Amino acid sequence: MITALDHIAIAVPDLEKAIERFMTDFGLSFDGTEDVTSAKTKTAFFSLPPTHIELVHPLNGEGPIAKYLEKRPGGIHHLCFQTDDIDSDVARLQAKGYEFLSDGPMPGAHDARVIFIHPKSCDGVLIELSQPSESVS
Repeated sequence: MITALDHIAIAVPDLEKAIERFMTDFGLSFDGTEDVTSAKTKTAFFSLPPTHIELVHPLNGEGPIAKYLEKRPGGIHHLCFQTDDIDSDVARLQAKGYEFLSDGPMPGAHDARVIFIHPKSCDGVLIELSQPSESVS
């Protein structure tokens, strides 16, 4: 079951500049970065309880975020919903006709299991489902 809005991901062309903006100009607490090799991103994390903001930047100039930034100067990339049972949610949504960008969940940041719903299934919005590692059985 979907339990919360986990994060809003923003694609940024200059990660260091964006980190500085969110820390200095907006006064947000910077939680660090992580290379998410499965998504080919370097991700910076900002807590804004009860949710988070993630700045995503292409890792080694490759991957979906690189393609996104080729077409746009940056911007909101996706919304992520937290789930306590990703497999059940995927099955339930597939039964309703939702299309996913992969055949099943894959490793994401912080060892979560994640999967993306195709934007055409959600009025043009890319939606990620994420099951935190502590709720993976």
